[in-house]
Amino acid sequence: MNIHEYISSGILEAYALGELSEQERGEVEHHLASHPELRTELDQIEQVQEKLLQRIAVQPRDTVKTQLFARIDGQAPAGKVVSMPSSEPTIWKLAAAASVTVALVTSYLAYNYYDKWKNTQGELTELIAQNERVASDYNQVNQRLDKIESDIHIIHNPAFKRVALKGTPNAPASLAYVYWNEDTREVYLSLQEMKQLAQENQYQLWAIIDGKPVDAGVFDAGTPGGLLKMKEIGTGATLFAVTVEPRGGQPAPTLETMQVAGPVEKG
Repeated sequence: MNIHEYISSGILEAYALGELSEQERGEVEHHLASHPELRTELDQIEQVQEKLLQRIAVQPRDTVKTQLFARIDGQAPAGKVVSMPSSEPTIWKLAAAASVTVALVTSYLAYNYYDKWKNTQGELTELIAQNERVASDYNQVNQRLDKIESDIHIIHNPAFKRVALKGTPNAPASLAYVYWNEDTREVYLSLQEMKQLAQENQYQLWAIIDGKPVDAGVFDAGTPGGLLKMKEIGTGATLFAVTVEPRGGQPAPTLETMQVAGPVEKG
């Protein structure tokens, strides 16, 4: 017996669907016992049919069962019984069984590929989101690097005077540095040790020019690392100091709250 021709004939599909006569079923079962590869093929056919039937099964409404039995109890329609001649060839059964199996397999593959497509779409969406996060992180890192590079340029630029502001008795552990370019009037502040203040207060930087305090801007101790750009001031500053003021700053310093101070070296 040619195994491949026997499998392609569709008889195994017909057997799985229960479309064979008793004699035909007996012949198939005889071949199944003699040829293990036929049993393997049949198992695969049954698995595909079972998976597809589970996928395409439709849950009927609860009222369908009630209405169905009500109709059966109410009337027993007379049906016409049509019997097929025993001599009718079985080729139509095999063809029908093969067609049903092809339809089942095609539907199963369609569902399978649809699931894979949905999974692929989900993976693509996640990949795009990951790329966007990476791009955002990359931009943040670049900005930080640019800030560090800019700060280093200011710190090592001889045009900026470095003024050390040391702690007063109000805050002996506090420390800050001012970088001041008298030509461009730029002022930058580096915080080393400054305690956190209450929400209603802020630190305020002052420059003493011609014996008078000049506002150089307010800041918070929790400001991210790096140099803080403060307000530009005029020329001739002789001292810088930081006081604690109400949030937003004051037009004149509260000397009793002075935290750090330091003179500008001449030359």
